[in-house]
Amino acid sequence: MANFVHFRIDGVEPEFGAPEPGRIIAGDPQFRSWSLEEAAGGLYSGIWEATPDKWRIVYEEWEYFSLLSGHSIVTEDGGEPIHLKIGDRMILRPGFKGTWEVVETTRKDYVIKV
Repeated sequence: MANFVHFRIDGVEPEFGAPEPGRIIAGDPQFRSWSLEEAAGGLYSGIWEATPDKWRIVYEEWEYFSLLSGHSIVTEDGGEPIHLKIGDRMILRPGFKGTWEVVETTRKDYVIKV
């Protein structure tokens, strides 16, 4: 086993999902995720994609991500909206609460530490 992960989704079957129904604010957002790494100690990485619409998010883990395509708006409760486009990066810390709005289908790579 190599000591690296090459972030390519060729040959990786996507998992399909959506926000929990009680968190949806608008529309019918749909997710696709390609899990590329699940390591001991609660470390996860991969690629995630979502269709347009808006939902509430609550983070109990650390997440670093970089937008690969699309346009999303992340807004922390009580904060200003952050417009994210290709190449933008963000870290969401445990305790983050707010909304995620996908304006244009968005794809990101991510690393999560639980």
